[in-house]
Order: sequence, then structure tokens, then C-alpha cells
Amino acid sequence: MTSPSEQYAAWAAQRRLDASELGRFTGRFPFALDPFQLEGCRELESGRSVLVAAPTGAGKTVVGEFAVHLALAQGRKVFYTAPIKALSNQKHGELAEWLGAERVGLLTGDTSVRPDAEVVVMTTEVLRNMLYADSPLLEGLGFVVMDEVHYLADRLRGPVWEEVIIHLDRAVQLVALSATVSNAEEFGAWLQEVRGDTGIVVSETRPVPLWQHVVVGDELLDLFVDDAGAPVVSHGPGARSDRLVNPQIQQIASVSLPADGGGRGYAGRRGTSGRHRPRGSGQRHGGGRGRGAGRGGHGGHRGSDHRGGDHRGGDPRAGERRGGDRDRYSREGRDPRDHRGGLPRPARRTEVISMLDDAALLPAIVFIFSRAGCEAAVRQCAQGRLRLTSEDERLRIRRVLDERLSTIGIEDEEVLGIHAFRRAALDGYAAHHAGILPLLKTVVEELFAAGLVKVVFATETLALGINMPARSVVLEKLVKFNGVEHADLTPGEYTQLTGRAGRRGIDTEGHAVVLAGPRFDASGVAALASRRTYPLRSAFRPTANMAVNLLERFDLSRARETLETSFAQFQADRSVVGLARRARELEDTAASYREALDCDRGDLLGYAALRDRIADREKVLSRHRAERDRDRTAGILKGLRRGEILALPGGKRRGYAVVLDVDTAVLGGPQVQLLDTEGRRRTIRPSDLPSSPAVIDAMKLPRAETLSAAKVRRDTAAALRQHLSGHDDARADVRRRAGRVPSTAATDETLIALKAELAEHPCAQCPDLEAHLRWVHRHESTRKELASVHRRIEGRTSSLARELDRLTALLEELGYLEGRDGQLVPTERGLRLRRIFSDRDLMIAECIEHGAWTGLDAAGLAAVVSAAVHESRREDGGAPEIIVDAAVDAALEATARTAQQLQAAQTRHGIDATPPPDPAVATTVHRWARGVHLAGALEGTDMPAGDFVRHCRQVIDLLDQLTVDEQLGAVARSAILAVRRGLVAQEIDR
Repeated sequence: MTSPSEQYAAWAAQRRLDASELGRFTGRFPFALDPFQLEGCRELESGRSVLVAAPTGAGKTVVGEFAVHLALAQGRKVFYTAPIKALSNQKHGELAEWLGAERVGLLTGDTSVRPDAEVVVMTTEVLRNMLYADSPLLEGLGFVVMDEVHYLADRLRGPVWEEVIIHLDRAVQLVALSATVSNAEEFGAWLQEVRGDTGIVVSETRPVPLWQHVVVGDELLDLFVDDAGAPVVSHGPGARSDRLVNPQIQQIASVSLPADGGGRGYAGRRGTSGRHRPRGSGQRHGGGRGRGAGRGGHGGHRGSDHRGGDHRGGDPRAGERRGGDRDRYSREGRDPRDHRGGLPRPARRTEVISMLDDAALLPAIVFIFSRAGCEAAVRQCAQGRLRLTSEDERLRIRRVLDERLSTIGIEDEEVLGIHAFRRAALDGYAAHHAGILPLLKTVVEELFAAGLVKVVFATETLALGINMPARSVVLEKLVKFNGVEHADLTPGEYTQLTGRAGRRGIDTEGHAVVLAGPRFDASGVAALASRRTYPLRSAFRPTANMAVNLLERFDLSRARETLETSFAQFQADRSVVGLARRARELEDTAASYREALDCDRGDLLGYAALRDRIADREKVLSRHRAERDRDRTAGILKGLRRGEILALPGGKRRGYAVVLDVDTAVLGGPQVQLLDTEGRRRTIRPSDLPSSPAVIDAMKLPRAETLSAAKVRRDTAAALRQHLSGHDDARADVRRRAGRVPSTAATDETLIALKAELAEHPCAQCPDLEAHLRWVHRHESTRKELASVHRRIEGRTSSLARELDRLTALLEELGYLEGRDGQLVPTERGLRLRRIFSDRDLMIAECIEHGAWTGLDAAGLAAVVSAAVHESRREDGGAPEIIVDAAVDAALEATARTAQQLQAAQTRHGIDATPPPDPAVATTVHRWARGVHLAGALEGTDMPAGDFVRHCRQVIDLLDQLTVDEQLGAVARSAILAVRRGLVAQEIDR
């Protein structure tokens, strides 16, 4: 019992809270805010900026919305930024519902709605551009909310976040909302240094308990148990630190005998048809506190009425609708284990979903780290006749589909796969990835949030912010392609993905499910699920556009200081201490190895140096051989004739093709136009081939002008395949007919002399030579690592400022900067560059300055701009289809030449080279801009419609930047109209 004085103090504190803006704000919610939410709000009310780092679904956005409340109460503006347009649109809708549409604006790259409103939601790039342009819309700005601020680690777009944080007026209060990161204190310390007084609020407590499971064969097993074998929570309320890895998982993985489980595996829950709720799992009803409830808690929550009970309405024919037991797992005595014993056969996707359904673990997001894998999963469910919806739900889904998809023309339905999409959605499942038309993704999100779609097969991009609450998350694999190689999931990635499971205000618990596959390691999965490390690493680096914008506002000294305040430099400076310690350790190690280098026959290091010289000489000879190969390839390509059939060696262009034309006047040529066996036109140059192609036959071709017709190309490809009867291995044909330039290693006098000197060296006769050389190798490896550490120490000290110096020297050489009154300032050319925001900003500026794009019509400019903004995905293979337009072809050639010249200049100045233009989809954009319907534009390509629409938006964005150019402006405006039509316009205007 509390004393009267304590009761009075509590009453007085509540009175003060009720009278404050925070008290008025919290009155909107039917629940009490969590301590971390209150702490974040109090930091703002005290006039400080704040960093809030908390798990997904914990309700961070409440603090952001309090910033909106404070701004309106104080008569100031507030900007709410998000990394992607989908999040911006979502937040705009939520704020408009709360405050009224007339008070909330929206600014994205292609949308402007009430930009002068009191509250404006925008993408981060828009705010960065406003800061550089000193936009009048910044007047009266009091708060900026940066949602998903951990996005600054993104390689391509992350630097924009740091630019905003650095350049934003320090009088503006910043609200940085981040997922849980393991170095939040470091990030907060940087914000404190850059922004001034900043509070750091970190909550590592997941608001909804998370259970971890593993599917082994037809068993759904708990990953963690206690000493008694009972399942335990891994994270969130009720989590236990004394948890153990379930021994049953290791038992099933190691022997071919069924596990007995006493109800702790899926076998003990089978046949419940969704009506069994293990561990008190009825879903919570009532207000939420974050994205799970409208990303802010206001207005109740969506979908809470569909979660508490059998989502099929208890229909006894539910199992029959799913196809009964025809496709079930291990039902009629069939042993699901591999006939060789060991790990059981992995469950099929339909089996996994049925397993989750019976265990009451739907709705679920199944993460598959491949677009093709997501689409394949939907097809497999359709082929397995999986059905997860009742008749009433199907009627509701049909109404949504009829309304949302009514804007899609009949002629586009086939290329968009609308029939298959509708059928899958009606059955309760769908795919969600970047290749899908944004409209279809929005429909999937709406149906999933309403509880009508029960399973979504998604790529990892879904883990970013979009409000799709799921009770369970399924990870098919723990390996994903990171842009360079297939690598294991990091603990941070695992945390982000499983953070989707169990959304606050909707579920009382969440479930993470891992499918056991080949080389499954239960202990490794447990370690991954237990660690919550997600370090935030800056991706900031200066760009040409950034340099001219800085030098338009500041002198060079101030610009260098600005870069040195970045989070990247902050982290680099901190890391130097550890590098210096490592350098001292390596120096001691190298000294000890040097003492061990003792041979009574002679100088071991001298002998090792001779071996290195031999290896270097062999590399030189190999390089010369490759150069002769390229010269030989150029000669062969130059001598090709129309109609000759080629076998092409390795690389993306491996296979067979017929020659359409040979152009010997092209830079880097000759350039050969080909038609491959699929009817696609391609181009090759000597640099595209690792060795010479082989001519294996010849055929008669139709007239050149007729090959612009797709039917003629298909017929010609069919004739080519007939000529290739008996040829199925292009590499073998090349080896038999072309071969390579012979090696000169056996006759090279320098190499022969070095080998003779090595044989005569005294150490060559030492019986312990190999052991001695191992010590030499260790010594040299240590010295190399030591040199690398010294370079890193030198490079990290003021590294960004030195990079800016190299960049400004290049810009001065190219005419974008000039010395004036002792200062480096942008020229007229530089002022044009500061309006170009692109990864290839300098290449685009150079093309404009040198007239590479002048004289094109609207469709032609759109096609060339496509090449300037496109970046092919790793799996996109083959050379681009040729555009039958001489002006466009010449512009693409000029763009490629400009890019090569720029790359050479960048290399001279020690700057990372700009990626070359990528015309892979320029033909598709050209057709679309000429008025061809979507199916016709995409004909002959593998490009998903969603990728095409998104690419067209990027094209429009760059075209919009070109509208102010004196020479290109009028054509750019026409090109925007030509591209912004049909589905592209619908997506932009939604």
C-alpha cells in the first residue's frame, strides 16, 4: 500500500501529464503507452531531437506522430520522410485519416499533393533536393521525422539520409526511427555531434512473444525447449535465457526413425483444421500501438476481426476444399524420409502450408529469396489445388479484385498474368516481389491485411516497413544472394525477417518457422535465432552532384569539413584505434617469423623472391596471350559474312547465332549483329568474347528490312535451329574449329633464365625446403596484411575529404568547376550538373554537354535515358535487342563512348568508375514510347511487367530533370507524355 504522500505525488504527476501536450496526445489512445514511447515523446517535448531504436512492430511511429502533434500545436510545419514511395503513400493515408486530407500533403518523385500543407509526407530524396535548392517550403519547418532511418546503410540510396541529417537546419528537431541496431549508441553519439542535443531511446524488448520452430519432414518442432522438454519463448515477454535446442530435431536429423514427442511436434497437433489454438493463442482484440494498428495506434486496427477462430468459418468440408488428403504429408504409412536414411525428405510447399493451417499458424509470410521461387510457389499451390478460403471470403476477395483491377485493359491481362493472379488470390495465397505490377502488390497487401489472403510468398524486400501483419514467418532457406555471392543470413537479416511475425494489437504471439533442408544445422539455426546483432554501417560517399551542390553553398574548406561530419567518417575515425592495435600485433608476428627464416644452404627470402618473379612473368605471358586472342577475335569478327552461323564461346553470349550484319567502323569493334536461336537480336564485340567464335555453317536470310517483324525473326530462328541439328555444345564446336593462340611460355627467354637461376640456387637442394617455404609464406602474408592495415589507417584518416579533393580535381578538368577569386566554384556546366540526381550523374551531364542526345525524337530520348538509368539484374543474360532507328543507335553509341572516356578520366584521378550505360531494355521503352501496348512492348523479353513500370518511372524522373535544359527540354516533356500513359500513368497517379 502506498503512503498518502506517494499517492499525492502520483496524482500531481498525472495532473501535470494531463495538462501537457503529451497528455493531450496520449488521450487519443485506449491504452497506456510503453515506457520507451513515453521517453521518446518527452525528449521531443523538452525541445531535443531523438533517436528511437526498437524492434519491428513495437510502436516506434507513436513518437513520430507525437512530433506531428507537437508541430501542429506550436504552429510549425512537420515533414515525415520514408525511404520508399509505398511507405510514403501508406503514411500519407494514415495521417490524412487522423488529421483530415486538407492538412496533409504528399511529395514523391512523381506525385505532388498539397506540398505547402502543415504536414507533408515525402521520400527522403525529395527532402534532400529541397535542402540543396533552399526551397521556400522549408520556411517554418519545426520537425522532421525520418522513418526507417537504418536505411542509411543501403549502398545506393543510403547516403541521401546522411545528407539530410547533415544539412538540415539545427533548429529543426529530428526524430530518427530505427529498427533495433546493435550500435544504436554509436549512431546516437554521431547524431548528438551533428544535430546537437539528442536523446537516445533504445528498446530491445519485442512486444509480442516469438516462438521458434523447425519443419523436419512432416514434423513441426519447437526449436527451443526447457530442461523438461517443454517449448519456450525465444524473444519477447516470457523469453527464457536457459533455453536449450530441442533434442528431437537433432534426433530426426541424424536417424531414420520417427520421433516420439508427446505432443511437442506437429504430429501431436495434426487434424485440427485450424480450430486448435496451442499455447493460448487466441488473437488479441483492441487497439494497437504501431504499424500493426495503422502504424501509429490511432483509429483502431485493421484485420483484428478475422484472426480469432477458424478462418474457414468452421466448415466441415474445409479439408475437402483443400483437396482432402490426396496431397498430404506422411498420412497413409508413407515414410517421408529419404530412402537412404538421415534427414527426412523436405516437405512440399503445399504440405508446409497445410501444416501451418492445422496448427493455427496462419496468416503467414513465406520468405523465398528469389522472384522466380515466389512465382513457382504460387504455381505449385495451384497445381496442388490448395484452397484456404471459405465461400464468403471468396466473394469478398472477388469484389476487391473486380474493383481494383478494373483499370487493366483486356489486351494486357495475359502479359500481367491476371487470370492466374485472380485464381490464386481467390484460393487465399499470392506472390509479392519487386517484379510484380505495383497495383497487384497493393491488392495483395490489402487482401492480406484484411485476412482474406492467408499466405504470401515474398522476397526479403517485404521486410521493409510495409504494413502486412502475419502471425507466422517461414524461411525456406537460410542462404541468400547478397549481390556478390550466396551467403548465409546474418543475425540482423534473420531478426528483420522474423520481426514480421506477431504484430502488436493483432496477435498475442508470433511464430518463426525454418524449413530443414540439406546440411541443416540445428545448433547453427539456434545461434542465428538467439543473436540480435544488426550493426548500422554507413554507405556515405561523395558524388559529383553532391560536390557541385556543396561548392555552390560553401568554399572548399567548408565542404571538406561537411563531409568529415558524416557518419561514415565518424565510424572510420573510431575504427583507426583498433587498426593501430592490429598493426602492432602484426609487426610482432612478422618479427618472430623473420627469426624462424633460417636455412644453412642459403638465402630463403632470395629463393622465394625468384619464385615470385617466375609467377609474375607467367602472368605477363598469359596476359599477352589473352591480348593476342582478342586481336584474333577482332580479325575473325571483321571477316564474318551475313548468314554465317557461329558457335560462341563462354560468357553470357554462349550458344549459337546467325550473322545479320558486320559494322567495322564502331569504336571498340568490329560490332556484329546476330540473331540467336530464340529469335532475339544481339550485338557482340571482341571484348564480349573470351576467345574467338567458330563458323560452323551458313544459311539464307530474309531481307534485312523484314527482320524488324517479330514473326520473321521467329521463323528465321526456327530455320537456324534446323541448321543446327547435331550441334548441341557450342564450346566443343569452338574448341574443334577455332582454338586459342598458342602459349609462348616454353620459348620465353626471360622465363627460361629465371627457372634456371632458381634451379641453381643453393636452397633448391635443401631437404627441408618445403617446410622453410611455409615459414616464408607466413612471413610474407603477415607483411602484406601489415601493409594493408597501414594503408587502411592512412586511408581512413580524413578519407572522405581526400576523396572530395580527387573528385573536385576531376570536375575542374571536365569544366564543371573553376577557380575564381581564390575559390573553387561551379561553372554554368556545373550548375546544370547540380540538378541531376542519379547514380550516373556525371555520365549523364557529359552526354548532355557533348550533345550525345541532341536531335532525338521523344521515343528515342526515352530509350537513351532508359540506358542511363537501368542496371541489369544478375540473372538478366544476353545482349540487348537492337533498336531499328539509326538516330537512337548513334546516340547509344555516343553515350557508350562518353562513358568510356569518363571512366578513363575517373581512373586517372583515383575515383571509382561510373557504371557504363545499360541498354538492356531500351528497345522495350522505345516501343512503349511509340505507343505500342504493354504486351507488344514486352514481346521477346523476360522483363516482368512490374519491373518495366518501375523502370518507366525512373525514366520519367530523369526526363523531368532534363525539362529545364535548353536543348532537350521540349523533347523531354514530350517523352514524359509518351512514357506516362496506360498502366505506367495509372501507377503514378494512384
